[in-house]
Amino acid sequence: MDVLLLGTGAADGIPNPFCRCATCDDHRARGELRTPTSVLLDGRLLIDPGPEAPRQVSRLGRDLVGLEAVLAGHAHDDHLDPAILLHRSWVTSAPLRLAGPKPVVDWSRQWLDGDQTAVTFTTVTAGEEFELAGYRVTALEANHEAFGEALCYLVEDGDATLLYATDTGPLPETTWDVLAGRRVDLVLMEETFGPCTTKGGRHLHLATFAATVERFRAEGVVDERSRVVAVHLAHDNPPLDDLAAELARCGAEVLADGTLITL
Repeated sequence: MDVLLLGTGAADGIPNPFCRCATCDDHRARGELRTPTSVLLDGRLLIDPGPEAPRQVSRLGRDLVGLEAVLAGHAHDDHLDPAILLHRSWVTSAPLRLAGPKPVVDWSRQWLDGDQTAVTFTTVTAGEEFELAGYRVTALEANHEAFGEALCYLVEDGDATLLYATDTGPLPETTWDVLAGRRVDLVLMEETFGPCTTKGGRHLHLATFAATVERFRAEGVVDERSRVVAVHLAHDNPPLDDLAAELARCGAEVLADGTLITL
């Protein structure tokens, strides 16, 4: 499984153009840009196609010609911009499947003619397992809300397994129940708020992120061969070197937009 990190930032990315905090200035000085979190698997499955996803792909010299499916966790616009379906319809009528919770499907349908047949829609809910573009996907309950249900996903392809966990606060016990006895190769998990603990429980901060990783290890979800990467990073986090050091304490990493991870 080739996992291409199209974006690793939160909704406003880093740097936020309206901000001169230490983290935004650090990214400017490095010439580093974090765009909203989005992931492309093997060129055929796009997870969380936000408004910058098409340009994220193009900046990396890639295309979406071979795209077979789209998977979205919830209906906030940094994770789902259905205009991508309209723009695709202008150049191809190849089959495409979009899957996600009901708000994702309802919003996406509005961007296409009702009689079109190229794009098919699959509404999923927490606990369901389904096939998508050749992957086995398990929908996991997220501690989040976006006009209705929000989901995280376990994506399996042969021996390679990805846990995609954004957006969410501390994981619900129902999700821990599903993960029991399942080892994953790569965790992409949000860490939105850095040291800030006063912005609510629908996102993770450094302390809750570290506690989640510790429980992953205790329950065998990750081991010494697994990688844990922080995504959905907002500028509440410290500058990059400090953030990398903080994440390393719990065995996690911070990576740049455009990084390719091969499992």
